[in-house]
Amino acid sequence: MSASKPIWPFVAAMALVVVLSNILVQFPVQGQVGRLALADLLTWGAFTYPLAFLVTDLANRRYGPSLARRVVFVGFALAVATTVVFPPLLFRLGLIPFELEPGRLVRVAIASGTAFLVGQLLDVSVFNRLRQTSWWRAPVVASIVGSIIDTAIFFTVAFAAAFAFVGPSDAFSLEAAPLLGLFEPQTARWISWALGDLSVKLIIAVVALIPYRLITARWWNQPLAA
Repeated sequence: MSASKPIWPFVAAMALVVVLSNILVQFPVQGQVGRLALADLLTWGAFTYPLAFLVTDLANRRYGPSLARRVVFVGFALAVATTVVFPPLLFRLGLIPFELEPGRLVRVAIASGTAFLVGQLLDVSVFNRLRQTSWWRAPVVASIVGSIIDTAIFFTVAFAAAFAFVGPSDAFSLEAAPLLGLFEPQTARWISWALGDLSVKLIIAVVALIPYRLITARWWNQPLAA
């Protein structure tokens, strides 16, 4: 498809997802599932951020990988900018009880931007390789692969002791605790955070097939059973 095709709906959707996610990531999910304390594992941003993969896949299906990458680059710029801007702003507004020190803020921004860029560009490549297969295979496989890499990069760079050269570590994230708050052996808390985050991403990758199918079927006027 021609690059002259309008991309603003995809850019606007990506901007909305990234901005909203970087606000909601500041707020833990309050609740309990059996012995599992959700606030120890998840923030509300975990439920909105995976929609970035849906936006990328729709752009890729509609106009091809070149345009999808342009949408990703917009999301990358916003991911870095909002990671730096929103935490101090929300703290000053009294909406969150803590403020990251500048060094931690920079480290998290580097982790966020790197994870977003690599995960989304990998999503574009995988989707493009599978675009001629069954309608569901490209979006679900691309989103799952992208989500795994995105999660691994973000949590490792942001929290692992091995990446302390990027910026100051967070002592609480490195403390040993039961895996997912439930199981032995004990691991660094950030590993449980990563597993909780990834679990939500994988679920949403499958659930997102519903809006993906409805939107693409409307584009091509295909019956939903096709």
